[in-house]
Amino acid sequence: MKCALVRPDGVAVRAERHPTDAARGPAAVVDTILGVAEGLAAKARADGFTPVAIGIAVPGVVDEARGVAVWSANVGFRAVPLRDLAVRRLGLPTALGHDVRVGGLAEARLGAGRGADHVLFVAIGTGIAAAHVVGGLAAVGAHGAAGEIGHIMVRPDGPRCGCGRPGCLEAVASASAIGRRYAELADGRPDAPVTAAAVAERAAAGEPLAAEVWRSAVEALADGLATGQALFDVTTIVLGGGLAQAGDLLLVPLRAALHERMTFHREPQLVAAALGDEAGCLGAALLALDTLAADRA
Repeated sequence: MKCALVRPDGVAVRAERHPTDAARGPAAVVDTILGVAEGLAAKARADGFTPVAIGIAVPGVVDEARGVAVWSANVGFRAVPLRDLAVRRLGLPTALGHDVRVGGLAEARLGAGRGADHVLFVAIGTGIAAAHVVGGLAAVGAHGAAGEIGHIMVRPDGPRCGCGRPGCLEAVASASAIGRRYAELADGRPDAPVTAAAVAERAAAGEPLAAEVWRSAVEALADGLATGQALFDVTTIVLGGGLAQAGDLLLVPLRAALHERMTFHREPQLVAAALGDEAGCLGAALLALDTLAADRA
């Protein structure tokens, strides 16, 4: 887990990393989260700062209004009232958000989407998810599940997704899907699992198999982003997550493929995320400050 003390202007004055140790079970993970938060609050006071709020972000389905981690496969959360538990233990106002949405919030307000009123942040890693940020606020959805762009069907005859349906964007173009597809087509030749980054590098070096796998993933991503643009009509699409670290190896062909798919829709600016893995901490802090301001209004 990534943690930080963040000033109201969005500057992190201290950052830490701690093992989640999800294998110990969800109750232990909650205790670790709250223990780390206590430690950060104590360090803030020792350094002359006054903690005013806590922001926590988790993956999965999050009910932000109730402050409940509804479902999170990675850490085993099922209906965990994380906000109330934090308030009870630390005595500070607390906001609970979704990891990708808070990352999008940070990129839209402090990072690569700064200055744009309509931003779609797309995180591409093991999975694919998005956050639609309008006027500096991320849409949550009626059930806390807005932004699941990874489950747009882009290839009806494609591989089965973890959600159970075939051909989802996530099953075709996520970093894990790219590595898996390359290994399948290589017929077991690689000595070790091949990462998406390695596929990108081999494609750039001219390896035909890697080039085909990479091209197919880029085409699928362009289909997904074109659908996103048709739905949200944003000015800027910010790509984050591990796959975005491929830089121009991804952005150049993806921009071209997205351009080909635009008809009457305005073509969005396509840029790489600027905040890296700090985005989640900064976004959680922004959400906490927004919640604090709303409560005081």
